[in-house]
Amino acid sequence: MKKLIVLLPLFFFLSSRAQVNVKAIDKYIEQALKDWNVPGMAVGIVKDGEIVLSKGYGVKEIGGKEKVDDNTQFAIASNSKAFVASCIARLVEEGKLSWKDKVRDYLPYFNLYGNEYVSAEATVEDLLCHRVGLGTFSGDVIWYKSEKSPEEIIKRAAYVPEAFSFRDGYGYTNLMFIAAGEVIRSVTGNSWEKYVEEHFLNPLGMVNTIISVRDLSDNAATPHKPTLANGTVPGPWASWDNSSAAGGIISSSTDMSKWMMMNLNAGEWDGRQYIDKEQQNLLWTPHNNNKLSERSKELGWGLMDYHGNLVASHGGGYDGMYSRVMMVPDINLGVVVLTNTMEGISTPLTYYIVNQYLQKDMRDWSVEYLERARSRNSHKEDVEERMTKRVTGTKPTIDPQLFAGTYNDPMYGDIVVIEDSEGFRMTFADAPALSATLSHWHYDTYEIKWDEEHAWFDFGTVSFELNNNLDVEGIEFDVPNGDIFFHELHPKRKGK
Repeated sequence: MKKLIVLLPLFFFLSSRAQVNVKAIDKYIEQALKDWNVPGMAVGIVKDGEIVLSKGYGVKEIGGKEKVDDNTQFAIASNSKAFVASCIARLVEEGKLSWKDKVRDYLPYFNLYGNEYVSAEATVEDLLCHRVGLGTFSGDVIWYKSEKSPEEIIKRAAYVPEAFSFRDGYGYTNLMFIAAGEVIRSVTGNSWEKYVEEHFLNPLGMVNTIISVRDLSDNAATPHKPTLANGTVPGPWASWDNSSAAGGIISSSTDMSKWMMMNLNAGEWDGRQYIDKEQQNLLWTPHNNNKLSERSKELGWGLMDYHGNLVASHGGGYDGMYSRVMMVPDINLGVVVLTNTMEGISTPLTYYIVNQYLQKDMRDWSVEYLERARSRNSHKEDVEERMTKRVTGTKPTIDPQLFAGTYNDPMYGDIVVIEDSEGFRMTFADAPALSATLSHWHYDTYEIKWDEEHAWFDFGTVSFELNNNLDVEGIEFDVPNGDIFFHELHPKRKGK
């Protein structure tokens, strides 16, 4: 009987671990890859301080033969925000700043929508809580493919409109994480990239993790974009160097597994304390009391109660790549999914894997999400609507030569329209990658034909605005997409 009593706990322990069939999860991922027509991805699962799966699936580039492995590099995009938050937490622990410090103590030029009170009172904590009053993704057009410095981006953010009252709502803002990166620079005297490398990436042994496309290895996945006409097509890596604090990290499933194990172990790993336990707990504590359905995004993480368990998660969207990280500290579980396409496969896969360990809600998440994705494409519908409303056989209401000129938007800068042999050319200050040819669409509206392929948008138009005297006053954009809001720009003709 004593032997039986001694053996029972071990038996039950082994039985509970055996309930999760990692090989079955592996097969499920393989099938999902085919169902979603995703070229390649990498998945990492950590449980109880061990990597139970870190594996590549598919190929680095569609039509190619090079397979993805556990060290293949993918952009993690906004999953970088958790690294920024951890850097801030470590600096707080070191006594070099406080969460309640005013942003202006470090960035004297910091200004939000012309409101002096808000600009002066915004704290370091506010930067990471998405509660400063800016709308979700508002102002991303400032930094996207721009050569502006982080400081110049933050200065331009002063012209991004207020969406809600200070600390009275939720608006996911990349701009404020760029500002947080500059706070780290101000405190340490060096870039946030150098700080995170020295205090997290290098000591954790994240040897395949970088923060610039300039440092990509030969073992890097190729970004892909789903298109209406040509299916899934490969594209180039885009530089996010100026916005790296919002989403510039590039990593692998094995490296991200190391990162998750450190976070799940209260900021300590392999005998080294990376973040003080108190600060780690603070990162996973709600700071925004506004209603956000079941989620509460805070300090670089999205927090929610899921089947009675705390879940810390975040997604990432980069030009041609999506990712997701999900951790359940109550059961010491972490999952990361990195993909080389802009298909929403990462979210259902993380939920499926987490539910296998929780033994809850064990439905076919991949199939359900795929059905939703196939039935909903709002931007496709937006473009089709523009197509059907085009009025053929029209011409500009004034001499088209009068459209040429320099236009300025305080939030962005100069946009130049010049006439050439093929019609008009449009160039953006500090963003040569956004150059385009303008082709007559109807009346005073021209179609934007981008010089380069862009992941987030393709079709777009620009209209020349006239006053009652038929003088050209400005231009207005219509570029349907879910993130880079050109319609926030209202450039006015210089000299008018």
